[in-house]
Amino acid sequence: MTFWRNIASLAARSVDDAACVECPPGLPGEDPAFSTAVTALGAKLAKADGRASAEEFAAFAEVFQPDAASERDVRRLYDLARQTTRGFESYARRLARRYSGCRQLLEDVLDGLFHIARSDGALTDDELEYLRQVSDLFRLSPLTFRRLKAMHLGPSADDPYVVLEVAHDASDALVREAWRGALVETHPDRVLARGLPPEYVEVANAKAAAINAAYDLIMSERRTLVGAV
Repeated sequence: MTFWRNIASLAARSVDDAACVECPPGLPGEDPAFSTAVTALGAKLAKADGRASAEEFAAFAEVFQPDAASERDVRRLYDLARQTTRGFESYARRLARRYSGCRQLLEDVLDGLFHIARSDGALTDDELEYLRQVSDLFRLSPLTFRRLKAMHLGPSADDPYVVLEVAHDASDALVREAWRGALVETHPDRVLARGLPPEYVEVANAKAAAINAAYDLIMSERRTLVGAV
């Protein structure tokens, strides 16, 4: 059976069945619980902003691609799950337990959920909080969530990685190099050498403080994450 035919075989059952603590062995496409949980998470995300639009189901189908033979039953299960956001935690925990050794797969699921959330043209605070909670339940790192958020929404101006102009997955050495380079450019002597007035030194000092704060935040987060492993 294909991934989506597994969903079709479960479509008539209660969506709460996925709260079971046991999970069948095998690949994701052979795991009905995985299929059901992914469908439910997508549907409940669509409800997170208070409404579930046709665009969101279309985005769900685009990401997870049900085949023509299974689409009607997939839609039935989707419609059952999207009636409320309640219970999404059990689906996320189920996937986290089943695929704890395959972080990339969990990241791919979260990536797909981001795509669905943006499909109606906007990502609301409620949807973003839903995605954050799913990420936490998947036990993905805050850096992974921040990277996916930046990929789909663009980086926040106060993102420390934006301040230092480095990628979220840059090595510690590259982060340190970027930090030092940025500080060099804000040194008062450099500021004056560029022909800026002395008053601008105060602006440069504030920028240097922001650069140092960004570096300290990045390294602190990384030390915390390493310690949590």
